[in-house]
Amino acid sequence: MSLRRVVLDTNCLVSALIFSRGKFAWLREAWQAKRFIALTSRDTVSELLRVLAYPKFKLGHKEQESLLAEFLPFVETVKIETTPEGLPEIRDADDVIFLVLAAVAQADALVSGDSDIQAARNQFDIPILTVAEFADWLQTH
Repeated sequence: MSLRRVVLDTNCLVSALIFSRGKFAWLREAWQAKRFIALTSRDTVSELLRVLAYPKFKLGHKEQESLLAEFLPFVETVKIETTPEGLPEIRDADDVIFLVLAAVAQADALVSGDSDIQAARNQFDIPILTVAEFADWLQTH
């Protein structure tokens, strides 16, 4: 069976990267063990860089680079040339990048705890899963 290709939103990524003993730490272990392929785009990586630089995380440049080194070597980067039509409308326009990436890449799933993204579950052809749902899904797919 081929590896599942999955979009992880920024909150999932940051939680998995920064909180190495947190409840999302298994995500990092799973992508590094190649249990799935994490998908990225220029926009989603830019968002990740922006969030890692938030003052509340108190991460210096070297620490940010170290965290990126725990993720970027394991991803598949997808080139987004055009935004597909027919995407669900969501309240937070900043979150559209994850729907776009999932649609263009024909991802197997989009993982997010964000309520705006979750609200689009029934209007999107690709499964939108919480991290807990993804853990179960990964066992059966």
